[in-house]
Amino acid sequence: MPGERVLIIGGTHDARLLATALIAAGFEPVTSMAGVTREPALPQGAVRIGGFGGHAGIAAYIAEARIGAIIDAAHPFAVRISDNASRAAALACVPYLHFERPPWVAGAHDRWLAVENAAQAATVLAPGARVLLTIGTRGLADFFSRDDVTGIVRMIEPPRSPLPSGWTLLQARPPFAVEDEVALMRREAISALVTKNSGGPADAKLAAARLLGLPVVMIARPPKPGAVRSSSVEEAVAWLRRVMGEEKGKAVGSRQ
Repeated sequence: MPGERVLIIGGTHDARLLATALIAAGFEPVTSMAGVTREPALPQGAVRIGGFGGHAGIAAYIAEARIGAIIDAAHPFAVRISDNASRAAALACVPYLHFERPPWVAGAHDRWLAVENAAQAATVLAPGARVLLTIGTRGLADFFSRDDVTGIVRMIEPPRSPLPSGWTLLQARPPFAVEDEVALMRREAISALVTKNSGGPADAKLAAARLLGLPVVMIARPPKPGAVRSSSVEEAVAWLRRVMGEEKGKAVGSRQ
């Protein structure tokens, strides 16, 4: 229904695609971003930057901004905001969709070792390993606690504390080219890649590890809330049209 406002829990490429599609479909997206990344890529439409103050804060914003539905397109590992958004939707009685990009799947020539978290990932590395670590800021201490492992920490924003001896910070923003990833891994004598299963389009670092025959320690996604899920923009728009129509019908019925 044209003119309906939709809260997108954003900060991802998926959220930007959703905002563009929702505008084209006649909706009014408001994309919420945490504000952690400096100079982030902004979506089309309205943007809200900063925290809400938990699920009660999101529920209050839903009422204040007259939000008709929530599409949660947060990063697959951003558990807290997804939990708060789901609880807020239930509290405010608005439809909630968890948008989940497809996870990466190992191919025949990949050497993946699946682990549950960063702590487990750190324990499976061989003594003397030189690692390309691409897990963000959380969980770094698990790797730094091993004095027999060194490597490159790649992230968009620098960590709050200096890296210990043997570790080098590489600030860079994706996307990356496969040839550049291969060159980096060769130049830095990388023996293992540690990353999170963020999913989405084919990833250059995984392709580079495959070409070089390097093992990949893949951190599995944590469970997220939401009984209704979608993995495509088209599905999300179709869901929104359906639930917005239902909500509009309920509102009309309540006035009769």
